[in-house]
Amino acid sequence: MTKREPLADSPRRVVNLSRVIDAPRALVFEAWTDPKHVEKWWGPKNFTSIVDMWDARPNGAIRLQMRAQSGFSHPMTGTFHEVVSPERLVFLAVAEDDAGNRLLESLTTVTFEEQGGKTKLTVHASAVGIAPIAAQMLQGMEQGWSQSLERLDEQVMLQAK
Repeated sequence: MTKREPLADSPRRVVNLSRVIDAPRALVFEAWTDPKHVEKWWGPKNFTSIVDMWDARPNGAIRLQMRAQSGFSHPMTGTFHEVVSPERLVFLAVAEDDAGNRLLESLTTVTFEEQGGKTKLTVHASAVGIAPIAAQMLQGMEQGWSQSLERLDEQVMLQAK
């Protein structure tokens, strides 16, 4: 595994998304912190995720595989920096290739605000490319997050029933 670091001229992308989910904040927070729930919604539509590790506590590890319908796997590792239940998550996610080489890293902050029994969820993801393929990955970042949040909304509605 080669550890690559971003360069000053590395491609970068920031995505800010908010949505109101018709479920209590504690339930939405649980969907982000319980690996059994994360596995059901993480990743763009038509992807499945296999969560090997989702230790939602400060310095807790993240390790999962997003699988496309073609069977191609997209490994991701990371570390939780902050976990403030049920208000905030901050984590570093690193997209890797099959050999464990870093392709892209993203610092993501997720906030959960109570709004009359509903939850205003805000995702702020700041990513930087490390490998040449990262520029392409960054282009799909907003769409990927949007689709993940749609899947999250569906999953939370199932949990709420």
